[in-house]
Amino acid sequence: MGSSTIPSTFLKNIAQNGIGRHVCQLQRLTLSLCKSHPSSAAARKFVEDDLLDFTKGNPGIVFYVKPRRHRAPVLTAEFLNGYKEMIDLTRCTKEEIAQWIGLMRGRSGVQIMRIRKDWHTDTPSIQGMWNPFMFKDTKLNVTDKMDKSLSEYISKYKSASQKLIEMKKLQKQQKELEQPLKESTRVIQEKKKAASH
Repeated sequence: MGSSTIPSTFLKNIAQNGIGRHVCQLQRLTLSLCKSHPSSAAARKFVEDDLLDFTKGNPGIVFYVKPRRHRAPVLTAEFLNGYKEMIDLTRCTKEEIAQWIGLMRGRSGVQIMRIRKDWHTDTPSIQGMWNPFMFKDTKLNVTDKMDKSLSEYISKYKSASQKLIEMKKLQKQQKELEQPLKESTRVIQEKKKAASH
């Protein structure tokens, strides 16, 4: 099947799941099986061993077991948006049936379609999509990528060594400012001594 025959759509989130409270989109599961046919052996084993645990763990999903004489086992999933999907379980093991049920539980109920883009927004911005280089210095465009300075960790906090170096620089600046003051006071004192003699 070519890509032109598969319906396409934009990426979207059903019922804003993930923003607020998560709502499971799977409404109802119906497992149709035969009580005696060999093709339904794995489905019968799932009902005996795993069905009770699944219903306890997922109280929001209605699970029906529907007996059908001499027919292949079928799993029917019905979603909140009205979409219905049927899966033939003829050659499936008990573990594969559990995997199919887990897949249906996690689905959104939207038919599988080809996604046109990897991102989508309902309110597009004229500034364009954000990227990691958006607010970086423009000199990175012409910098060699093997430059070691690009791989250095840039912390927003100063390290203890940097703080000590800055303190030493401040002390040096204060001494340089105090030196002419001391010199001028020494000269004044010498003049006073000379005038008193």
